Amino acid sequence: MSLDLILDPSNDKFKDECGVFGVYVNKPMDVASMTYYGLYALQHRGQESAGIAVANGETVDIHKGMGLITEAFSKTDLDKLKGFAAIGHVRYSTSGDTRIENAQPLLSKTKLGSIAMAHNGTLVNADVIRELLEDGGHVFHTSIDSEVIANLIARGAKKGIERAIFDAIQAIRGSFAMVILTENKLIGVRDPHGIRPLCLGKIEERYVLSSESCALDSIGAELVRD
Repeated sequence: MSLDLILDPSNDKFKDECGVFGVYVNKPMDVASMTYYGLYALQHRGQESAGIAVANGETVDIHKGMGLITEAFSKTDLDKLKGFAAIGHVRYSTSGDTRIENAQPLLSKTKLGSIAMAHNGTLVNADVIRELLEDGGHVFHTSIDSEVIANLIARGAKKGIERAIFDAIQAIRGSFAMVILTENKLIGVRDPHGIRPLCLGKIEERYVLSSESCALDSIGAELVRD
């Protein structure tokens, strides 16, 4: 059995759950607060946990907490997250338990450095890929589908982040929208059919990715395209 196993994506339950948000600026700025306000606007998509990861060119720092975004973050938490790019996530679980280990973004250490990922969607072949990866020596720390994708990306990181992401999405089946953060890049990905929403916005020299355009409005960004 191989990672290119094809399963029927019609088994996926196309429900709205989880919210993802990302922002990229070409200079250091308070991207954590921008992401906080973006997630606040997406709070209706998930109330179980919230998290933000920030890149500064050398590292990716992350903070996650249970509950609403206002419960998961204090001003002190946000002040500690300094950088020029960020991603965030609010969770409504479709797989895995409600516990901090399953909160996103997920952070992986790879040959490319740190990679954070926030994911909205449901995979229909996650269990099969998880078993294959475990047989190959990968250790899973959560019970969510998203870690399967994160491990696939980490597995191919030596090829470069774009190629690693491309190879990962060829292996998975289902619906998904993701924002991925390296130490110096922000990347957005969604399933080929666009079932999970992910829109692109811009404000001055800042680029924004979000599950819904209402989060763009929260920081004054204009919609570029869905």
